[in-house]
Amino acid sequence: MVGSRESGQWDPSGWSYEPPRRARRGGCGRMLFGLVAAVAILVILGLHGVTIPTGNAPAPAPPGPAPRGLAAKVDPGLVDVVCQLGYDHAVAEGTGQVLTPDGEVLTNNHVIDGATSIQVTDIGTGRTYAASVVGYDISADIAVLQMHQASGLRTVRLGDSTSIVVGDRVTALGNAGGKGGTPAVASGSVTALNQQIIASEEAEGSSEQLSGLIQTDAALQPGDSGGPLVDDDSGKVVGVDTAASSTFQFQGVNAEGFAIPINTAMSVVRLVEAGRASDVVHLGPTAFLGVQLQWQNRPTGQRAEVLTALPGTPAARAGITGGDVILSVDGHAATSQAVLQGALALLHPGDKATVTWQDQAGARHSATVVLAGGPAA
Repeated sequence: MVGSRESGQWDPSGWSYEPPRRARRGGCGRMLFGLVAAVAILVILGLHGVTIPTGNAPAPAPPGPAPRGLAAKVDPGLVDVVCQLGYDHAVAEGTGQVLTPDGEVLTNNHVIDGATSIQVTDIGTGRTYAASVVGYDISADIAVLQMHQASGLRTVRLGDSTSIVVGDRVTALGNAGGKGGTPAVASGSVTALNQQIIASEEAEGSSEQLSGLIQTDAALQPGDSGGPLVDDDSGKVVGVDTAASSTFQFQGVNAEGFAIPINTAMSVVRLVEAGRASDVVHLGPTAFLGVQLQWQNRPTGQRAEVLTALPGTPAARAGITGGDVILSVDGHAATSQAVLQGALALLHPGDKATVTWQDQAGARHSATVVLAGGPAA
């Protein structure tokens, strides 16, 4: 996922924390790294590290020029997404696609990961709007935003991702480098379908899997997260730019990129629009406990050690302090970051949850807290 932060990072559970790493402009999102077969490092367009299964990948086709006028037709339906990461005092950028004239926007979940406020600039009108999170699916890396007081906007034209085949010419558009303005254009072809990648975080030992992806040799860049992968023949969106290899990024070239098929993305959008929450689809604001966690790998499993509890948050009011270990939240054992993400997806600001923790002396404590509103996941 192409993007980064300029300081420490909140993970998608809304309440764990990763210490600062090297900054890169691009899209909101956690910074994760992983090694790939053939020693490539993949970056989920938000700087997730990614690995891909071994095997013979098709040789990339040489990039060609985008069809004349294609970008000009797609650009008015795009937005630049700017996230304020209030709890770690950073700003990051990504891309979104306008789905309705009143400002419903499709983007990657990692684009809004950790955002305490979101602004989007509509390419078609040049106007900037505040936006809020309608819902998201962490496992699918899809989020739906709503622009405030928007109307009469141009929208993207959606295609059918099941109709594309290897060799089809495609063009990726997005807010490359977080520069804003006219979206950058990267042309290429589809090199593989139904690909699977694993995003893993070395510091926390966590990972997540994305499958069914479109692979392309279009040179995706940080900031393209959430932007469209467009079929050159039809001019319609067939994917959501999501991941890119960083192997050659120092030369400004990516060996391979990945996009979520638009049919997959829209299946999540329809669930959000219908208000159908689940253990993976979260609706509305994110619940917030208020602890900074450091995940530690141990022979018995992962351990969620508290770095600090932010003043005035539910965790601090319950008496949780740095050095404590979170054991469970609302009945879900804190055995991994993924488990806590799933638990939080079921909760909202104002909900009550029982938190169990162990202090530095080894004593166990439990308290029922009222969850606050926090960063988007």
